[in-house]
Amino acid sequence: SVERENLKKALDKMKKECPEIPCIIGGQEVRTGKIGKQVMPSQHNHAVCTFHEVDAKAANAAIEASLKAKRNWEALPWESRAAIFLKAADLLSTKYRAEMTAAVMLGQGKNVWQAEIDCVAEMADFWRFNAKYTEELYGQQPPENSQFIWNRLEYRPLEGFVLAISPFNFAAIGANLASAPAIVGNTVVWKPSNTAVLSNYLAYKVLVEAGLPAGVINFLPGPGHELGHAAFNHREFAGLHFTGSTATFQNMWKTIATNLDKYRSYPLIVGETGGKNFHFVHSSADVDNVV
Repeated sequence: SVERENLKKALDKMKKECPEIPCIIGGQEVRTGKIGKQVMPSQHNHAVCTFHEVDAKAANAAIEASLKAKRNWEALPWESRAAIFLKAADLLSTKYRAEMTAAVMLGQGKNVWQAEIDCVAEMADFWRFNAKYTEELYGQQPPENSQFIWNRLEYRPLEGFVLAISPFNFAAIGANLASAPAIVGNTVVWKPSNTAVLSNYLAYKVLVEAGLPAGVINFLPGPGHELGHAAFNHREFAGLHFTGSTATFQNMWKTIATNLDKYRSYPLIVGETGGKNFHFVHSSADVDNVV
């Protein structure tokens, strides 16, 4: 098929390349000089990309860039914000379908079936469903009014910036953690996993091509301690959107709680953590199929 041939070409091309990925702060490429690399899970001596790791200076600059972009972004009609993510979904599922699938196959060790479910179908679904959910959310208004009175609810973004920290295993989750707060008017500092930088950076570029303004989402790969220190000690820290380990999430929650007196408002904390779950297998089940 044409799709198969496009994917094979994308895989061959990406195997030969090793792009150097910068931090993106306020729409500008920032190179810190401290280089990390993402390797193929099945071939550790093969790097799929290198990236400039966030440092304290970059972390603080990204926070300021997000705050600078906030006023204009939140003032946009929600339809104008949603249109960007709907356009991104269209670009992802057409122009960037093969490239994104190849990035996840090589960088995150998935087969073609797993990769397309994740980084094309689910990522596009997140962007499209979020637009629909935003419409439904804003449509929730008081159903009744007293005589001569009109009650109306205005939905506002958080007072400050949102820190999005995404996991290694799903490119779609990375895109969603950064974009879900943004579609409702927040500005975001996004730290992808070091083992998912390539696909997450491509998702960021798709959003920019779709019309995302500079500073709305700032892209900062690398270790989390420098960024965490800057974010969790900043007066304008307003929210954490996280998927990752339970230990990391608990540590961040404790830090945020300790710093409550520093913040302009109470930060919103939204997290999903990993764990091991058992399964009940009925005696009538096909054991081979279950396994």
